[in-house]
Amino acid sequence: MKNICILIFLIISSILVNAQGNSAGGKISGKVIDAATQLPVEYATISILKAGTTSPFNGVVSDAKGNFTLSSVPNGEFTVTIDFIGYKRNTIEHVIISNTAKSVVLNNLLLAPVQNQLKSVEVVGKTPVVENKIDKLVYNAANDLTSQSGVALDVLKKVPMVSVDIDGNVELQGDANIRFLINGKPSSIFGASLADALQSIPASQIKSIEVITSPGAKYDANGTGGIINIILKDSKVQGVNGSVNLSAGTRLENGSFNLNVRNGNFGVNTFFSGNDQLSSTSINTTDRLSYNNTRDTITHLLQKGTNAFVRNGYQSGINFNWSITPKDELTAGIGFNHFSNHSNSLTNQEQQMMLSSGNVFSDILSVRNSNTLNSSNSTDWNLSYKKTFNKKDEELDVLYTSSSGKNNSNFFQEQDYLSGGYPSSGSMSYNPGKDKETDISVDYTLPLTKSFTIETGVKGVFEDLNNTVVTDTLLNNKSFVPNANQTYGFNYSRKVFAYYLSANFSLFNDFIEGKAGLRDEYTTTSADFPNTHIPGYNILAPSFVLSHKLDQTQSIKVSYTYRIERPDYGDLNPFYNISDPHNISTGNPNLRPEIGHNFEMGYNKSFDGGGNIYAGATYRYNTDDIQSFTTFAPVLNIDGTNYSNVFVSQRFNIGSQIAEGVNLFGSVPIGKLNLRTNIQLGERTNKSPGLATVTGFSARTNLNANYQFGHDLTAEVFGNYNSSQKNIQGLRPAFFSYNMAVRKQLLNKKASIGLTASNPFSQFIDQRSTTNGGNFNQTNLREVPFRTFGISISYKFGKLEFKKDKEKDDNKDNGMQAPPENK
Repeated sequence: MKNICILIFLIISSILVNAQGNSAGGKISGKVIDAATQLPVEYATISILKAGTTSPFNGVVSDAKGNFTLSSVPNGEFTVTIDFIGYKRNTIEHVIISNTAKSVVLNNLLLAPVQNQLKSVEVVGKTPVVENKIDKLVYNAANDLTSQSGVALDVLKKVPMVSVDIDGNVELQGDANIRFLINGKPSSIFGASLADALQSIPASQIKSIEVITSPGAKYDANGTGGIINIILKDSKVQGVNGSVNLSAGTRLENGSFNLNVRNGNFGVNTFFSGNDQLSSTSINTTDRLSYNNTRDTITHLLQKGTNAFVRNGYQSGINFNWSITPKDELTAGIGFNHFSNHSNSLTNQEQQMMLSSGNVFSDILSVRNSNTLNSSNSTDWNLSYKKTFNKKDEELDVLYTSSSGKNNSNFFQEQDYLSGGYPSSGSMSYNPGKDKETDISVDYTLPLTKSFTIETGVKGVFEDLNNTVVTDTLLNNKSFVPNANQTYGFNYSRKVFAYYLSANFSLFNDFIEGKAGLRDEYTTTSADFPNTHIPGYNILAPSFVLSHKLDQTQSIKVSYTYRIERPDYGDLNPFYNISDPHNISTGNPNLRPEIGHNFEMGYNKSFDGGGNIYAGATYRYNTDDIQSFTTFAPVLNIDGTNYSNVFVSQRFNIGSQIAEGVNLFGSVPIGKLNLRTNIQLGERTNKSPGLATVTGFSARTNLNANYQFGHDLTAEVFGNYNSSQKNIQGLRPAFFSYNMAVRKQLLNKKASIGLTASNPFSQFIDQRSTTNGGNFNQTNLREVPFRTFGISISYKFGKLEFKKDKEKDDNKDNGMQAPPENK
């Protein structure tokens, strides 16, 4: 793996060196503004033509702030046009690039809405599926057919550098410690169960997913793997419009509704979405051999049973946007989130104890019934104020967010013995908890020159968790009585105070563009866990990313980020889950934060026909690495109750981890066929005091094929493969799935109907894993039902209205005649 990374580095370095003599060229930049609302226009098309010609030879689209840059422009006289649906074309003549004027800044370019009111507008964007920007990668999910009846996890499987296993565990470049955001803001819904939260968001509600592997100083330092930001659908277009999406299937049902209303400078967006994973039954087989300390007694435990599982969730919210003045914008929103899951298990068990000679001296048969119910409800509030100034790109942002959640975890288990005359045993527990996070931040951006901008800001994060555990124990008469030894509560509070300073810059006549910064975070933690003291700590988190455009279609970048992984609610909660007395899990309130050093290098090239390739190499070094670790106890005493032959799973700071990897992404259009692939190759090495060093290789790949038949009919096939990987205690299982879908658009593309199928030729996916320790070996086989068939229906409604403001149009006409600024 090291040789692969070195090879890619040498290739990119040689490209950079060879490109230096050919990189000279001019630059044309500007900002596209709506003349009526004075708001930035995103995805406007900027084209450049040689003077006297009618065909553009290059072009870009504006970003979320309306900004654009045309690079590598040769000397000469040009015409620049700006287009967006529903607006008049803006044409700027006589733009000149010369040896003495290499940079032309067009300032604010105002687009005027069309004069007439349109009856209906179909906005057809040509946004690429994957956009690779200097500090993030964006996956646009609008045309994702095979995920149309699925959930957020189904979309994430297609995002470059992201992998998802069958249980919904997400990794970014091989690291599971990811900071998840919704519309750029945190939510407590992720703290209770990430997999359940991602299962509760319908794919039809997702506009795009941003992957930030090298977060700058402006972002929280939390998350050694990086940040994944899920952008939900909304609209800032004038008028009333919305959409309805419904899907039904043999394994999953979901739906979503969006309504957008905007009149002048005030807009409202409201939505509701929900899903229901229908009951499915998996088959589980566990075979364990364990030994006593002298290894003269062997215990063989065989468990085989079924687990029926259901899950459901919903989200709802309303957002307001008010452009108070052309330079003052206020945004507010409230959202509600809910998910729950329920499992019912019946397990047949046989426990044999034998001497090393093989003579069996104990054989116990039993049946275990268990029932687990988990639920989470959260409410998210946000209020933001944005102030812009006369100076271009100078901006002040104030943001307040608050997220509060109520979580419940309940289990019941009863074990009845079929031999040996043992009395029945069992327990049930009720575990309610609350968590609240409040974030307050102020950010300020100041351009000092056209090639140097500073950003600075402060932030406070205030987290409070409290939890209660109430446990009852089964008596011989089959009644439950309170167990005072296993009934307790705890409180946990964490405060993070942060300040950052960063700069965006270009060097050597725009040969290199970059971002660099430093973030200071001080963390204080208090908890009432017995015998636990958590000291405060301060970190300095540097980061930088450097990018060079070889030409308008090629770029390379290198980056470094310092990251931290703070343990969350589930990691810390000392509640014992005893739904299976032979496999017990609990949290660890003594966890320390994990520290990560992330290095990344990448090359990106786009093609005229819409194709794109990306190749990257990563190196990550983590200390105090947080991982789940399983220990074996012949007898485990939990507050006065003994449990025999027990696996205990708990998170620990196990040592250090080195991860090296290569990421390859490609998108190739061939006529009406579009092929996309994402390949990840990686190697992880774990070093832990007292344990053997473990190195494991993994490969993850997927392939997506999309074909346009014409007559608004499209078909898509998607396959995803995750190889097995050796970890610190065994082998993680491999995973392969495939999806097929067709979609027909109707009613002038206002409506569509689609059919989907997942793993149609096999009912189950087999998951084989192993877990090993000094005194035990275990193999596990899970047969997980995955085959599903579904149908989805969507409908878009409403009119997009573009109204003209006479006074602003007059100002626009005056402003548009201003000559371009030559630097």
